[in-house]
Amino acid sequence: MPSYKLYYFPIKGLAEPIRFILSYMEQDFEDIRIEKDNWPALKPKMPFGKMPVLEVDGKQLHQSAAICRYLAKQCGLNGKDAWEDLQIDIAFETFNDFRQPVAAYYYDPNEDSKKLKWETLSKETIPFYQGKFEELAKNNGGYLANGKLSWADLYFVSCIDYLNALLKQDLLENTPTLKKLREEIFAIPAIKKWLEKRPKSEV
Repeated sequence: MPSYKLYYFPIKGLAEPIRFILSYMEQDFEDIRIEKDNWPALKPKMPFGKMPVLEVDGKQLHQSAAICRYLAKQCGLNGKDAWEDLQIDIAFETFNDFRQPVAAYYYDPNEDSKKLKWETLSKETIPFYQGKFEELAKNNGGYLANGKLSWADLYFVSCIDYLNALLKQDLLENTPTLKKLREEIFAIPAIKKWLEKRPKSEV
């Protein structure tokens, strides 16, 4: 069996989807959490100076979505053909389109521009994507693509808590199909086990 070491900061963030998929695989992995003060010394040793990084048998992999796609192929969370993989990628990329303005708002150090960003987020972006993703899940039997569980679903659900913390609200409010999807994924025994043992973090 391969040896897995996952490097990231002590938060959920972009590493949590990888943690979810490794847990779904029932694959042991070393969850290495780098404190902010220790990051400058480690940064030059990481590909392109960024994390998350997944080390597989000593080989460093970066880019969270690429890692998720790779792991999905090991456990059947990918599509059965190119068309299904495309639908999964579309769902993921659309979610990423939503995640980016949320992060841009939260990490903006300028309070004036942050207020302007929040106006657009709260009145336009959040309601738009809530409605669209709820509709997408309804049209796919409760999932985001192909009428079955995929890595896009795990990515979505694992990141929602992180985005909820950034925005201080429940993004699944008034989206019963998405709420049910989260409940279904949280009830998977291997995921449930991870949720129970993972270190607590605000984001």
